Amino acid sequence: MLKKNKVSANKLALSIAAVVTAAIFLFNGCDTAPHVNTQTENIADGKALSIKYCKSCHQYPDPSLLDKVTWETGVMPQMGLRLGIQQEMGQYYVDPRSAMSLADWQKLRDYYKNAAPEKLVLPKPDTATDWAVFALKLPAKVNRRGSPAMTTMIKLNPFDKLLYTGDSGNRLLSWDAKLRSTVVAKVESPVSDASFFRGADGKNTGVFTGIGILTPNDFLDGTLKQFSPGTKKTDTLLIADNLPRPVFTAPGDFNKDGLTDYIVCGYGNTKGGLFLIEQQSGRRFKKKMIRAVPGAIQVEVDDFNNDGWPDVMCLFAQGDEGVWMLLNDHKGGFTEQNLLRFPPVYGTNSFQLVDVNKDGKKDIIYTCGDNNDYSSILKPYHGIYVFTNQGNWRFKQTYFHHINGASKVMSADFDGDGDLDMAVIAFFADFKYNPAAGFTYMEQTTPGKFKAHQVPVNKYGRWISMEVADIDQDGDQDIVLGNFSVYGDKLINEKDFKPNWDMYNPIIVLENKGKK
Repeated sequence: MLKKNKVSANKLALSIAAVVTAAIFLFNGCDTAPHVNTQTENIADGKALSIKYCKSCHQYPDPSLLDKVTWETGVMPQMGLRLGIQQEMGQYYVDPRSAMSLADWQKLRDYYKNAAPEKLVLPKPDTATDWAVFALKLPAKVNRRGSPAMTTMIKLNPFDKLLYTGDSGNRLLSWDAKLRSTVVAKVESPVSDASFFRGADGKNTGVFTGIGILTPNDFLDGTLKQFSPGTKKTDTLLIADNLPRPVFTAPGDFNKDGLTDYIVCGYGNTKGGLFLIEQQSGRRFKKKMIRAVPGAIQVEVDDFNNDGWPDVMCLFAQGDEGVWMLLNDHKGGFTEQNLLRFPPVYGTNSFQLVDVNKDGKKDIIYTCGDNNDYSSILKPYHGIYVFTNQGNWRFKQTYFHHINGASKVMSADFDGDGDLDMAVIAFFADFKYNPAAGFTYMEQTTPGKFKAHQVPVNKYGRWISMEVADIDQDGDQDIVLGNFSVYGDKLINEKDFKPNWDMYNPIIVLENKGKK
């Protein structure tokens, strides 16, 4: 009897459970079970998140631009910081100020890690190693008992025909035709740029950009000063101070009042800007911000829209990389227009505005190769580019040559055949396996086509600065290279490599000998 009642109770319980389950399905449908994203869905979500967040700050960085390890250990932690996501002991966490949830951040990381290649494939070298049209000229005397060479600037003064260099020891030096040097000034910080003019009193005068602290920082230690090299400090005119790591300055009369103003590239680090230093009466100056972002590195000044007023074209690096045209609004300001934009891993560092194809329109030649940040690996897109002007300041890439760590380009007709050639230095060259790529002469052989000559000067220094000018006054263009010889873990990207270049020679000259 008891056994029979127990069985009946069990049947009743099962019946009730069945009814309850049926009711749940009836009222809620089949979607009541929690949905767990598949890996494919997470990656798709991660891609959508990358487009939403990464494109809001700069050009979209495709996962193919870096390998998996570099994304995960180099770039992602820095990307997280910019989104307000903290990392400690390998673990990420968020707070109320974070731009996304931890779950979304993981999806973003998974997308890049999944989509990135295991390794980047570099183009095979397509160069000749020779001296082309150049011959080596070394300084008359080098001090090998002092500090290592750390040349920060080279500029030829067209008025006294002397070459001027700056160094990390806060010295300004002049060099004569026989490459004998003289210290002409001691300044407060390394000189990063200079421009020269003849003063009203006939004196040879310069405007010198003082960078402040060389290494990346956001301190406002930069200056712009005017003085005549070799004269007393009391003759120095302070044009501007409190500048964020300025690296380039260009003169121009931007308000057409007959007084010289200056555009200053305040590169900075996480902060910076492009400035207009406007001259007032009584040799006073007023500083205006034109574009309040870091990374301004080089400008060209010209009347780009033919309205009679000087405009500015500026190359920006350090995050939102690209070329911006700033048109003079005739009211003391500028309106901006983006012409070219590059992903933040490119390492943008120099450009020139020149008519490469001789069609009457100025083209852009451009280098990228700064490799001292969070993705310091050799990259297949580092090198020199030509962007041809299609009209109305629209540009199309028409040429690329791979140079690891390319850092500056300057153009001239070096071989005297009537077209433009290019000289390229690479501060982050592949010193271990292809050290001669530290300097490359790009000879234009036919319209738009170039032959690359790696000139074997790598044992004489590591080149960070360059000037193209007729140093020996013989009618053709020579090249001067500045040696920044010191190194450290952050300045050498290849393991087990010990520099073998000259540590003390501050400059060399590649003297143009004309056609081969």
